[in-house]
Amino acid sequence: MGKKILIVEDEELIAKVLTIRLEGLGYKVFSALDGEEGLDAVKKENPDLVILDIGLPKLDGNTLCELIKSGEATKHMKVIMLTGKRLVGDMENSFAAGADFYVNKPYEWARLLGHIKQLIG
Repeated sequence: MGKKILIVEDEELIAKVLTIRLEGLGYKVFSALDGEEGLDAVKKENPDLVILDIGLPKLDGNTLCELIKSGEATKHMKVIMLTGKRLVGDMENSFAAGADFYVNKPYEWARLLGHIKQLIG
């Protein structure tokens, strides 16, 4: 069975493009449009990797990342922050929350895929 990836992204087009590309590579992909939906999906689907936007409605990405990394059942999950936020402070906050990688939008597919393969194969 393919590895599971959860995409938590409020821009539907980005989530859709990522889903198509990742499913084409054999990953099982789920998506959520806001942080609360993302947290529910993390608990329900138990993904190997979460690709997370910072600027999410209801629960921001850094808070969600912190919840994932501090939960006993979820702390093993890998997290890639995929965001339009480019300030050094944003990146520092994401790494402080436990993110494994930080990728700026617009992203380079080859680079993002390299991070994914490095984290979950």
